Amino acid sequence: MRPALATRHGLVRGVTGPAGIAGFRNIPYAAAPTGPLRFAPPRPPATWDGIRDADAYGPTAPQAPYPPPMDRLLPETLVPGDDFLNLNVWTPDPAGRLPVLVWLHGGAFSNGCGSLTGYDGTAFARDGVVLVTLNYRLGVEGFLHLGPGDPAGANLGLLDQIAALEWVRDNIASFGGDPDRVTVFGQSAGAMSIGALLAMPAAKGLFHRAALQSGAAHHVLSPESAALVAAHLAEILEVPPTRPALAAVPVDRLLAAQLRLRGEISARPDPALWGEAARNLMPFEPVVDNDTLPHAPMDAIAAGAAAGVDVLVGCTSDEFRLFTVPSGLSGLVTDELVERTAAAYGLPPGSGVTAYRAAVPGASPGELFADIATDWFYRLPALRLAEAQARHGARAFVYEFAWPSPAFDGALGACHALDVPFVFDNLADPAFAPLLGDHPPQAIADRMHAAWVSFATTGDPGWPAYGAPGRTVRRFAATAATGHDPRHGLRTLWDGLR
Repeated sequence: MRPALATRHGLVRGVTGPAGIAGFRNIPYAAAPTGPLRFAPPRPPATWDGIRDADAYGPTAPQAPYPPPMDRLLPETLVPGDDFLNLNVWTPDPAGRLPVLVWLHGGAFSNGCGSLTGYDGTAFARDGVVLVTLNYRLGVEGFLHLGPGDPAGANLGLLDQIAALEWVRDNIASFGGDPDRVTVFGQSAGAMSIGALLAMPAAKGLFHRAALQSGAAHHVLSPESAALVAAHLAEILEVPPTRPALAAVPVDRLLAAQLRLRGEISARPDPALWGEAARNLMPFEPVVDNDTLPHAPMDAIAAGAAAGVDVLVGCTSDEFRLFTVPSGLSGLVTDELVERTAAAYGLPPGSGVTAYRAAVPGASPGELFADIATDWFYRLPALRLAEAQARHGARAFVYEFAWPSPAFDGALGACHALDVPFVFDNLADPAFAPLLGDHPPQAIADRMHAAWVSFATTGDPGWPAYGAPGRTVRRFAATAATGHDPRHGLRTLWDGLR
């Protein structure tokens, strides 16, 4: 069967798969961002006559491949084409009124797409949820900002996400989804995007719950830092730091310059050169531009910008090991580097690292380095978001994913991105095999996937909300467990710092 459904821009014909799940791919939610629209906010797509085939994934946002060794660990799908502001929908019942999950992919704001086979929405649809995945502009195209006084808009990638959520609001009922029960969820840069969306006036009311995996509301740039990044990019390209000059650079040359820029920041993370990007290690991020994103997301959320939006937020136990173990950095870390890193993050000299050594006895310098970075990048932002939402009348649920990968003889631990196939219940997808190994535990996927379905459906994933004094955290591991304020001493160590 090839069902045809109506959108506001025309009819689309999908494909019916196993168990009667209907899939619709490559539906445009905005016009192709080319020509005069390249550095402009998204515009509505053109309408079409007849029925548009929606049986195959469409183009993906321009991006350079992941550098080694990430290219062997993180799945990628690159499809050329200008019309990449598209989305995909899976539904079990176009005549229904079902909860909706909208997925925002990760990739450090420079990589990723919504059409990975691992993001296939069949399992969610099987369990009564309409699933939407999408592409948005990345890197220079999506997050370039020339600094204070830049006449063009910032955060085009975030505005693309908002345009997709507007499409969901206006069209998802035709696919059996309830526009009044939309949950946005994402991982890494996708979760950090959600942290920004919670603070953006233009996104208000477009979603009602949010699930943030390995990212929250702390990773943004000031206009001044964005200007430093843009100036370095222009130097690499040997062009003036203006939008017309950068727009004239061929895409392949621009992507090569982005890759070089990321390498230079990682090699020399000096705040004098890069501003906040020196600590975030991402040259392109949401920018607090006083317009599309008027205030730092965490400040806005703490002041009540997302009051009433229930959140499910958390991280993996060993996030940062993905960036230290495969590269060999973990074995090169010295005690001195651990101390310098802790100081750069604001921990008190000496006693900060001593607290980590006491909490993780026997840890190597590389493991301590990764543990501190995991807290700064991921765990503390998640907890601060949960605390802020709870103060403003929302339910906030916190989780930790703790199953260790067998890769690299177990040294990866429960690293960044390892949780994604469990949430999607797609453990058999071969693209995830380098991280999952041969026998990932289906029982954990059953529990984790069910929690996300329950949260989207009822607002309750199945354990108590996070709040003082209990601070309940659900731990997904070989044995399910619910703890109260785990790592209490390390959490309080960061009070007033992160």
